[in-house]
Amino acid sequence: MPSFSTDLISMLVVLGIMVLVHETGHFLVAKFFGVRVEVFSIGFGKRLVGFKRGDTDYRISLLPLGGYVKMSGENPGEVTSGDPAEFTSKPRWQRILIGLAGPAANFLLAFVLITGLYMMHNEVFTYLSQPAVLDGFIPPDSPAGRAGIQGGDRIVRYDSDQNPTWEQVDIRTALDMNSTIPVVLDRGGAQVSTTLSIQNPTQSQEFDAETLGLLPKVQDEPLSVEELEHGMPAERAGLKAGDKILAVDGQRLHYVRSFLAYLQVKAGHPVSLTVLRAGQTLSLTIQPALADDGTGHRGYRLGFQPGRPPFHVEQLPLAAAVKTSVKFNIRNSGYILEVLHKLFTRQTAVQNLSGPVGIAQQTGLAISMPGWQPIIDLMALISLNLGIFNLLPVPILDGGMILLLLIEGTIRRDINQEVKERIYQVAFVVLILFAVFVMFNDFSKLPIFSKLKP
Repeated sequence: MPSFSTDLISMLVVLGIMVLVHETGHFLVAKFFGVRVEVFSIGFGKRLVGFKRGDTDYRISLLPLGGYVKMSGENPGEVTSGDPAEFTSKPRWQRILIGLAGPAANFLLAFVLITGLYMMHNEVFTYLSQPAVLDGFIPPDSPAGRAGIQGGDRIVRYDSDQNPTWEQVDIRTALDMNSTIPVVLDRGGAQVSTTLSIQNPTQSQEFDAETLGLLPKVQDEPLSVEELEHGMPAERAGLKAGDKILAVDGQRLHYVRSFLAYLQVKAGHPVSLTVLRAGQTLSLTIQPALADDGTGHRGYRLGFQPGRPPFHVEQLPLAAAVKTSVKFNIRNSGYILEVLHKLFTRQTAVQNLSGPVGIAQQTGLAISMPGWQPIIDLMALISLNLGIFNLLPVPILDGGMILLLLIEGTIRRDINQEVKERIYQVAFVVLILFAVFVMFNDFSKLPIFSKLKP
């Protein structure tokens, strides 16, 4: 379980890279068009350290969540002298390109990260790209169990997705959070229709399809025992590394989370394992123990480390990696836009948004996982989110500045400076209130606060 310091440091490093790339985009295009840049800051507020080169003060400031590039004559109400190096002296099309450069840099970063990942080492669990077939056990008290979904069912429709893969099911679950969706199942050749309630009452950051009880059949092979925990029930009962668990109380399970879900339902009662060892079939009876699972949660466990589900490593040539990266970024940008649409149309709650605390938890978790893939995937998604968020037509954001410039271009005159100042002041207050709300929402999701909820 990642520590607070790991979460914090990893978040600051990741967000620092995102902000540096974003502001570098603005900076480079501004300098290209001859705009005088006065400040290039990572962070806001009081200047901590830095240096000055030419006209620009390069600095790191006190509040690390963000950054900015300050150009001469950029802010509404700022006294300008008509100097050709001032931002407002440049043609509107140049100012629009300067505004677009920051988000474009974030999109480029996401593209480069994913392209590099696909070219070098991309581990992909095989089941994610396969039809969504459920494992042999579905917890009866889970949303899936209450919806009548059974082990062995294949999902043929999940909301609007037809014949989805498990990857599509996970993505659609996140998009449809706090709603009820239609589901169609193939059960032994017959189609069964039901509805599934996708609720996340605790606003957990780790919410996914498996949280609903949709436990995938990750492999055709039975669970294998890779390592035993000293002093736990599995070791005491004689289970050994290399054993294959053919059945639990007669049920064939292929995924460790299905196995654990079954143990919770048994609530500590002994279970009978059918084990294959060196070609011989054995029967072992084990009583689960209530213990920490390594993530801070307690549950009934036997105490063994299972083998990993089948996966393959992709090392694509440049052209194929570029093509795959483009698809990844377009697909995930579409999902981000869909979430924004649902927020504005009230189809999803603002409480589902994550701020610095949620980002810290996710970066800490990604850093703690083996390999580079989890953190690179997350950085690409954060970069896409930052780019799209900054293009929203809200004054102070890049999109708002671009919108005002387009309006001025359409009416062929500048908007009154006093009007601009009022627009920016209102937008600033709204963004501050929004940021406070998101951070409060973030803190309310922490375990220490969730325990205080009725």
